[in-house]
Amino acid sequence: MGWFKRIKQGIVTPTKEKKETPEGLWYKCPECNHVVSTDDHRDNLYVCSGCGYHDKIGSQEYFAILFDDNKFKELNADLSSGDPLNFTDTKKYTDRIQATQKKTALKDAVRTAVGKIEEQDIVIACMDFAFIGGSMGSVVGEKIARAIDYSLKHKTPFLMISKSGGARMMEAAFSLMQMAKTSAKLALLSKEKVPYISLLTDPTTGGVTASYAMLGDLNIAEPGALIGFAGPRVVKETIGRDLPEGFQTSEFVLEHGFLDLIINRKEMKQKLAQIIRMFNN
Repeated sequence: MGWFKRIKQGIVTPTKEKKETPEGLWYKCPECNHVVSTDDHRDNLYVCSGCGYHDKIGSQEYFAILFDDNKFKELNADLSSGDPLNFTDTKKYTDRIQATQKKTALKDAVRTAVGKIEEQDIVIACMDFAFIGGSMGSVVGEKIARAIDYSLKHKTPFLMISKSGGARMMEAAFSLMQMAKTSAKLALLSKEKVPYISLLTDPTTGGVTASYAMLGDLNIAEPGALIGFAGPRVVKETIGRDLPEGFQTSEFVLEHGFLDLIINRKEMKQKLAQIIRMFNN
């Protein structure tokens, strides 16, 4: 509708309809409220240019950041969860899996691939939090185990990028078994002196922290990542005390000796390449 009309004189002053700004053009940092275009945010590797907050990203983004020219061969891409317990909560587990696969275009909560970082061979397993909270079920454990087998066969360094809420409750004991399974495979990797680098991102919690995430020859993390077993609220209620400032952040975990290094995402590829060269030599 025009903003101004003079009907008696037959004069109408039209204006254009107000156009809504398309969604997805801008990124607003949840920490400092700094606003940049989505393209600039992507070019900055999803790190806030105002405060350095590391936005949560998935396997697609990590593969693009780390693999040379984003070239890689995905391993066991078609593995998908079954329903060993015929589990139902608010919906059937099979229905939940299918709905999540359709929504995320992922088969499960981890992708594994082989490629190169600065011309050096590497196997990367990267978790996706978008798939049922990055929960660790049978497929996650199996794909990680097979990726480790590939590393063993080809004597290729293994990088695990963890991002998870913990075990997948819909698979109960089958999920918990993956902790032992992956840890046993990593012991074989250690025995053969094939390097294992564990990268913990926000968040890394539960059974994932209690198993493969903390078993690296080198345990590294991104700045500000939540790292722990139980969440801060649960810990506070259990011990009945206020928690220290920064509790369970990667900086806190580093200070208390459970991490070796914190690396900014924009330096990640370069630093990982240096680490791989060090191990290979």
